[in-house]
Amino acid sequence: MIETLNGLVETVNFKQSTSIKLYDNDKYEDYPPHWHAAIELIMPTRNLYFLNCAGEDVVLREGDIAIICPGCIHSIKAPEVGQRIIFQPDTNELRFMHDVESLINIMSPYIVVTPEDYPQIHDRAKTLLLEINQIYEKNASFSEVDIYCKLLEFMSLIGKNYVSKKRTDDSTEYAKGDEYFEKFIEICDYLQEHCSEDLTLDDVADRSGFSKFYFSRRFKQFTNVSFYKYVNQKRIAKAETYLTDPRNSVTDVALNCGFPSLSSFIRMFKIIKGCTPTEFRNMYWCGNKA
Repeated sequence: MIETLNGLVETVNFKQSTSIKLYDNDKYEDYPPHWHAAIELIMPTRNLYFLNCAGEDVVLREGDIAIICPGCIHSIKAPEVGQRIIFQPDTNELRFMHDVESLINIMSPYIVVTPEDYPQIHDRAKTLLLEINQIYEKNASFSEVDIYCKLLEFMSLIGKNYVSKKRTDDSTEYAKGDEYFEKFIEICDYLQEHCSEDLTLDDVADRSGFSKFYFSRRFKQFTNVSFYKYVNQKRIAKAETYLTDPRNSVTDVALNCGFPSLSSFIRMFKIIKGCTPTEFRNMYWCGNKA
């Protein structure tokens, strides 16, 4: 259920006095393309559910879990009969933790947890989401704390599975333990912090200690996107924060976020967010007034 939607931007209306929202949805209703700042977990409990995430069609079966990261444009189609859990927690306060921030970067724009792709953890991940649903419905004392504890366990499962799977997929890359994983976590953290600077593939590859071609290939395997697309995603995410302050002109935002010109900023913003910076700003303020 989308309660506040302006253009492509959904303002998530969290449960009163909490930073969580959960909808045990059995309605026959479709959701148009949109994105939001909260992470979103969707799991059908009866029948299928049809998503389009970042331009890719996804069919969720009963028990499959889609994790849609902040800023990912997605749309949803529901069957005439069905039910699914839609859970939207605010993870901003958790991202001070190195592992949480890194995991969201890894999962972006979305992943789907299925029994086939995640055989080691799927059952536990499914159980955790069902337990979160039960806690939310009971609304007892400290329920929000209990829910975030379950969410952190859920995210820990995903992260540990990712590391384990990378080791299995290419054992030679893990001959020195977690060195490969830690190196690219370090690079992603560096890009997050310095994305507004003039970053080149050659310079960052040198910083990593790898050749440009090896780094480029491994970086895409690690993040699922190319180096420059990743950097632009980080720049646009930073620009969103600046745009919410009306004192910042669109031109200033473009230059402060590492874009060489206003036109390149507008073009990239529209590619990633589906709207112009000005449209985003207008939708943001309309959403906050709603």
